[in-house]
Amino acid sequence: MRDWKRLGTGLLTALCLVVVMPSDSYAANVVTAGSGSVSTGSGGPGVSAVQPSPGGDVPGTVTSPGEDSSGTVTSPGGDSSGTVTSPGSNLPSPGDSGASGQVTLEAGASYYQYQWGLNNTGIIQRISSVFTELPIRRMPGERIWRGSGLHIGVVSQVVTDSVEGVDINVEPAWDYYQQTQSRRTVTVALIDTGVDITHTDLTDAIWVNEDEIPGDGIDNDGNGYIDDVNGWNFYSGNNQVYVGTEDDHGTHGAGTIAAAWDGKGTVGIADSSYVKIMVLKALGSADSSGDPAYVKEAIRYAEANGADICNLSMGTLAYDEELEALIRDSSMLFVIAAGNGDYFGNGYDIDTWPMYPASYTSDNIISVANLMFNGALDESSNYGAVSVDIAAPGTYILSTTPGQNYSFMSGTSMAAPMVTGVAALVYSCRTDMTLADVRQAILFSARTMEGMNGKTVTGGILDAYGAITYGRSS
Repeated sequence: MRDWKRLGTGLLTALCLVVVMPSDSYAANVVTAGSGSVSTGSGGPGVSAVQPSPGGDVPGTVTSPGEDSSGTVTSPGGDSSGTVTSPGSNLPSPGDSGASGQVTLEAGASYYQYQWGLNNTGIIQRISSVFTELPIRRMPGERIWRGSGLHIGVVSQVVTDSVEGVDINVEPAWDYYQQTQSRRTVTVALIDTGVDITHTDLTDAIWVNEDEIPGDGIDNDGNGYIDDVNGWNFYSGNNQVYVGTEDDHGTHGAGTIAAAWDGKGTVGIADSSYVKIMVLKALGSADSSGDPAYVKEAIRYAEANGADICNLSMGTLAYDEELEALIRDSSMLFVIAAGNGDYFGNGYDIDTWPMYPASYTSDNIISVANLMFNGALDESSNYGAVSVDIAAPGTYILSTTPGQNYSFMSGTSMAAPMVTGVAALVYSCRTDMTLADVRQAILFSARTMEGMNGKTVTGGILDAYGAITYGRSS
């Protein structure tokens, strides 16, 4: 499995990949389906095809994820509606799994056991088919035709096992949160595609502009946006923050941050009773593209309307002085994806080849790499000892998608919302902390992990409990 995108200039690219890819499978056979069961067997998960967002590097545009090299993307189905009074507790076990590899997931059940980033029990295994090209040796008198397109090689399977405990250590953080007495409301600006605000896991997590009267066609609060009840669609210039399936990327990130703690579907990191997502749609159309100006306008809107934290799961190779200044001068904490490598999906050092805005140097940024479930960086994840702060789970992340669905996605776009969710959780209950304090808590509490040295500033991975208890005696 590879994340890839076309590289060039003037492009902001949302950084994810919808999975499961045909060449990959879960040995644990964990997928969701609207029918309540999915039959995987030995041939890999049963999936339904969806149209890819072609990666694209067109100057002056913002595009959402470029995907696998075959030009197609597959995604699990799943329309099960998604109470954990204390998230992660009293969870049902997976359904029966027989010799056929079938896993039964009942509609309305909890899928928490498949959210390895929150609680890695070691059940996931990735099996990838890898093609290794063999050299063609010419025998005396033989002629080799160049450019024929002929490749000779072997296909082998590479198995990646998950390692129990490689997760964000969120369950003790939830326990700590439940014991705190004071809370504050936190607004997270999600600048991305739109979000399916009707998804049952998200309805209580969506920001509401209390100064606006819905549907009256009047700019009641005088902020220049008519009926901006839940945010704004900067792509189309209206208040329609959810258009349809093109909004899967943002919907997925929203679920990671604050899906309901109700024991159904997936579980968000932060408490949706206090953490609200301001939906700022800057990407649109069939190929999820848009103008970078929309992102800048969205940042200004978020700042003016009281957002505390801003998630940017996107990147560009082009330095933008105006964008850098907007971020640097903002009061918000920015969590930014580090990027998914080159055209071939190989992560690279963004200290040497910058990826913006992750490579901007202001002290209100946390840039995030993609952690695999075995404790290593995903091979597609960008890195940088100076430019990338921390790693967080970003491969095979299960979360909400449009139409009451749930899908696995991979990329630094999935890792950034993990950090955003923890930042929101911490800021909500640690009323003694400023946003600068929250950033420090997240970075200084990172759990060091072998293989991260020289790859990130912290040399470690996100630790929710370490962050929420930072500066407090146990």
